Amino acid sequence: MGPWPGLNVWPGTVPLALMTLAIAVSVWQPLASLALTALLLIGQFLYVIPAMYSNHWAIYIGSFIALAFILWTAGKRTVIIAVSANAVFIVAMTFLMISWRYSYGVGWFYPLYGGDRVALQVHGWQLVSVLTLIAAGCAAVGLALKLYQERGSLFHARNIAQAGLKEAEIDLIVEQERTRIARDLHDVLAHSLAVIAAQADGTRYLSSDQPKAVLNALENIASSARGALVDAQRVIEGVRDDGMVAPQPRLSDVAPLVARMRQGSLAIHRSESGSPVELTAGQELAVFRIVQECLTNALKHGGRGTAVRLHFDWSGPGLALHAASALAAAGTAGEADGPERVGRGIPGMRERAHLAGGWLTAGPDGEQFRVTAFVPYGLHAAGAGGADDREATGPERAELEAAPLEDARPEAAVRG
Repeated sequence: MGPWPGLNVWPGTVPLALMTLAIAVSVWQPLASLALTALLLIGQFLYVIPAMYSNHWAIYIGSFIALAFILWTAGKRTVIIAVSANAVFIVAMTFLMISWRYSYGVGWFYPLYGGDRVALQVHGWQLVSVLTLIAAGCAAVGLALKLYQERGSLFHARNIAQAGLKEAEIDLIVEQERTRIARDLHDVLAHSLAVIAAQADGTRYLSSDQPKAVLNALENIASSARGALVDAQRVIEGVRDDGMVAPQPRLSDVAPLVARMRQGSLAIHRSESGSPVELTAGQELAVFRIVQECLTNALKHGGRGTAVRLHFDWSGPGLALHAASALAAAGTAGEADGPERVGRGIPGMRERAHLAGGWLTAGPDGEQFRVTAFVPYGLHAAGAGGADDREATGPERAELEAAPLEDARPEAAVRG
């Protein structure tokens, strides 16, 4: 590079800087990398940048190294542009290295003064071949890296496909097992429930002279068996290859449920306040199951004649469900004092409320056992319905004021 410092006066400094920059940006901006090589060659043609000499002509190889990175990382269109551009660059480099107007020959060439035509005819094909071989070697490295990376991606995709196939096989086995369970459930449960309903109806008709309480009990047995048969049939029809597609209970099914439980000798009083707002199917199912569990627990623990109050409050940002019954009906020896059984009773209701986006509390409150559930339906819905909210009046208001269900707040609930 000449005497110290050398780099600032060396004619190869600018080409070296441009080729280094072309390699540096070849992955990030491949077209800019090609533009830097073109800028170098055009500058040398215009004598703005010094031409290559015999001790630094190999700086041109930087263009082929950048080509390798482009072939490795760029897309098909950019690769075609890069290969075409480097073919033009090789021709331009050959002319700049042989022409007497620029470098007077390099390396193994002696200075030629016979003109460019003779020099290119004698040595041009040799230099083009050398530069083409160097460019092909660099391009082969880039293509090899690209193929290796694609092979790794194919192996990864194959592993993912195999894992997905295994999961699909497991799902298929699960679906087959569900179908088998549904068939067994139909053979055992549905048939037994149908027999219970038929026997209860037959006994009631044949024993018309029995006391009224006995006839009512037989009617309740038949009605409950038929209702359970319908629910079981829904579950059986839902366990199919296409998932749970059978109709699920909705909020509109609460009224028939209350009517059936009244036939079972529960004294149920139902009231509402505010304007009802449409809930999602999952939220309606959760509300139905919570009401069903409350009424079932009241009948199981309190027996016939148990008084139950249900109140649906639509006036807030969500549906607030209040259920209250006599403390004995809650089963203080089972649900409240004993340990919770996960997945049943109160824990099951809490889980349903949580999955619906709300919460649920349950516990003794004075002489009553209260269950309070909240299912949100959005502030915008509450604002729309808040203008025409209606309050319970008459006997409903008197009974609600005598035992306000809204006092059952989360902090008042008893654990368990």
